[in-house]
Formats: sequence, C-alpha cells, structure tokens
Amino acid sequence: MSNRLYRLLFGALLLVALYFDLYPLIHVLVGMAVLEAITNQRIPILVSRLRGVPEPDASEGSLGIAFHTRTGFEAERGWRLMVASMLALSLLAFPEQLWFVPWFMGFAILGAGVSGVCPMFLALKWAGLK
Repeated sequence: MSNRLYRLLFGALLLVALYFDLYPLIHVLVGMAVLEAITNQRIPILVSRLRGVPEPDASEGSLGIAFHTRTGFEAERGWRLMVASMLALSLLAFPEQLWFVPWFMGFAILGAGVSGVCPMFLALKWAGLK
C-alpha cells in the first residue's frame, strides 16, 4: 500500500463520515492518525510488510524536489499529527465555528490521494522534516 492510496482512503472515509454524521468513524480516524504518528507504525508500511512487497518510498509525493533535511522527524509523522490535531480541534473543541475545516481537509486529502501531491506534506518537507 502506498501513502497515496492511504491518503485516498483516509480522505474518502472522512468525507463519508462527515456526510452521514458518523462521528464514531471520525474519532477512529483521528485516533488512528495519532497512534500512527506516535508509534511510527504506519498502515502503509504494515500492509507492505504483510504483502511481502518493498515498503513505500520515503520520497514519494515530494515531486522529485531535493529538500534540505534539518531534523530526523519524518514528514509523514508530522502530516498525521497535523491532520489529527486540526480534525480534533475543529470537531471536538469548536464544532460550531470551524464546521468547514473538516470538509476542506477531507477534500484536500482526497485530492492528494488522487493526484499524489499533498501541499501540507510538501510544506513539512520544505520546513526541514525528513
């Protein structure tokens, strides 16, 4: 499983959960993203190991740009932390005021899965994450 397919599924599940008001599914998605970010045991890597295929390329989604790495913290972990924190903030802390943020994130993540280009991931790579 590639990170691109993961983003496609994550975005699609988030949009379905938002459309049908399936808040337990949204909580599972947020919890899964936090757990993956903390433990660095990401679903694409685990699925690749189970299937016996090579793990996804770490430079996948960086458009071939050589970014200067300033820290050992991975951009994929940072992406998951950002997604989980923004979803938790907008859905749990301020649901009335920030109702559009989860919808925007769902469409953006779905678009990143379709196109293979995630602006947030590129911004984290540009900021110096590995």
